[in-house]
Amino acid sequence: MHDHHDGPEDGDIVAPAPKIPVPEHVAEAIRTLIRWTGDDPDREGLLDTPQRVARAWKEYCAGYGEDPSHHLSRVFEEVGGYDEIVLLKDIPFQSHCEHHMAPITGKASIAYLPRNHVVGISKLARVLHAFARRLQVQERLTAEVADCIWNNLHPQGVAVVIEAQHGCMTARGVRTPGVGMVTSRMMGVFRDDERSRAEVLKLMGY
Repeated sequence: MHDHHDGPEDGDIVAPAPKIPVPEHVAEAIRTLIRWTGDDPDREGLLDTPQRVARAWKEYCAGYGEDPSHHLSRVFEEVGGYDEIVLLKDIPFQSHCEHHMAPITGKASIAYLPRNHVVGISKLARVLHAFARRLQVQERLTAEVADCIWNNLHPQGVAVVIEAQHGCMTARGVRTPGVGMVTSRMMGVFRDDERSRAEVLKLMGY
């Protein structure tokens, strides 16, 4: 597996999100929800909750203001003839489902087979997080990550496998904690060649 790493400037440590102003109609909508659930938005412990919730959701959905393909714009062509699978496995992520706005938490493994160039390995995780920080369904998230890598890196193959738990199943409805959902998307050689597909799945641990 390829082991290229970016410099310190590409680290994942980020500053806390700034305290953006919360429009009154957004805060009032959250107060309305609190009242509807049976509590009092004017009691002491809930006075600042509307602003906190609004800012939290702005952060949860920060992917709407991000172009995932931008993370794949800088490539490296001097790879010393490397032409094997590049894999970043077990990337933790969190998203929210578009049906109940409940948390989706899980891990993703992303692989591609380079053609002429590679991308900084952390960029694969950034593509995942850019799509995950939107209201999602797991199937679409899997496809969007794979398609973005395929369309921007033009590799010989792309493989994305996502395994996640859904809050809409673990905390409500049928209430089945511990049940994970697995989705995958294979493109190029990983779709067309059974041996290549088996190899990348084995490297991912499946």
